[in-house]
Amino acid sequence: MRFFIIFLFICGTALAEPGDEDADEARLDPDYANGRHAIEAKDWQNAVRLLSSAALRDTRNAEIQNYLGYAYRNLGELSSAFKHYSRALQINPRHRGAHEYLGEAYLMVNNVAKAEEHLATLKSICLIPCDETGILQKKIADYRKSK
Repeated sequence: MRFFIIFLFICGTALAEPGDEDADEARLDPDYANGRHAIEAKDWQNAVRLLSSAALRDTRNAEIQNYLGYAYRNLGELSSAFKHYSRALQINPRHRGAHEYLGEAYLMVNNVAKAEEHLATLKSICLIPCDETGILQKKIADYRKSK
């Protein structure tokens, strides 16, 4: 079994060329691709504008909703962030990024119990340790140390 997982990982990474994902995104929806670039540049307002436009055309895309939540959270607009993270999880209840970011948002409003719920969900989703679990676990530990 372990060999099979490693084999799939190696084959998957060998087929992917750097930059292919961005090119595919731009072809599919330039607003989505540009919104992701705005997030990388920490241009939160522009990210919200572009991703909101993409969301109007693709109402069932959990990734767009997750990125919108992330941009709103970084703007300090937590009610909008919670709305978009929740929408991402309605679309895809196993969306690891949305669980991590929603957990982080709950820490921002001092709700450790809800953050821990999302950490527990991540632990059940990830068959092998995933980055999102480790990141949220560290954020919760750091939060506890600061209180």
